[in-house]
Amino acid sequence: MTVRFGLLGAGRIGKVHAKAVSGDTNATLVAVADAFPQAAEAIASAYGCEVRTIEAIEAARDIDAVVVCTPTDTHADLIERFARAGKAIFCEKPIDLDVERVKACIKVVEQTGAKLMVGFNRRFDPHFMAVRKVIDDGKIGDVEMVTITSRDPGAPPVDYIKRSGGIFRDMTIHDFDMARFLLGEEPVSVLATAAVLVDKAIGEAGDYDSVSVILQTASGKQAVISNSRRATYGYDQRIEVHGAKGMAAAENQRPVSIEVANGDGYTRPPLHDFFMTRYTEAYANEIAAFIAAIEKGTKISPSGADGLAALALADAAVQSVKEGRLIKIG
Repeated sequence: MTVRFGLLGAGRIGKVHAKAVSGDTNATLVAVADAFPQAAEAIASAYGCEVRTIEAIEAARDIDAVVVCTPTDTHADLIERFARAGKAIFCEKPIDLDVERVKACIKVVEQTGAKLMVGFNRRFDPHFMAVRKVIDDGKIGDVEMVTITSRDPGAPPVDYIKRSGGIFRDMTIHDFDMARFLLGEEPVSVLATAAVLVDKAIGEAGDYDSVSVILQTASGKQAVISNSRRATYGYDQRIEVHGAKGMAAAENQRPVSIEVANGDGYTRPPLHDFFMTRYTEAYANEIAAFIAAIEKGTKISPSGADGLAALALADAAVQSVKEGRLIKIG
């Protein structure tokens, strides 16, 4: 079976998913829609698909699934529309910035029996997946502590910050999902701190650029998350899981993994410069997992419920910073 895709949104992340879909032998990219015709035409030209309207893709009989890469405030509405249209849906995170709106959207998905996958791509990174397998194989015993470091090379434009929902809902949300993925238990408390250390304009826009979070589960397992909008040395992405019998870690990745030693000491090439190159394999793997779930009728993960859980943690982190206290999760 070849899964036939429509792509909604031809921006930066849309290009990433167009490449992932077109590169999978079990999929074909049939059509792309975007509010900016030139952006849609560029993808259509690159991958040999058609430019169509969202309405045409919604009604199309030659499209089985859609990838939603449009602005965040359109996600929930599009998920509901395409669920009712009988399409499988892959949607970039988040479903929405409001928990109640996400709950309502998930209810429509459940009522229609649609398949929905939320784009937490880091679960599909080969290195992070290998750490999860070490946990599943019992090689480090029961998980006790998780440490996640995620730092961007530079801050996004302030105009983006203003509509992003804030660092916890835009950036840390990936790490909240990764913490759940690695802990194997749901956090029941959140303690967060935040500051503006990179760009005062971010603070003037009502957000932060440097944050730390401690999550704890009912059994006492902990996850510590460190985020910054500035890493002068590249895209900093590391995880470490400490267990009763040992530890597993995934280090930073480089486009070229070599080490040079001479009279000046030991040197290695720079890190990847951002997510589009660091997580290329992860994007391909998550689309492949989505396709496999459609073909086999298996359970989809990460699901809408996973998206809701990560957003709830983000909301709790925002509350923790504002009130200066630990927040309990129901």
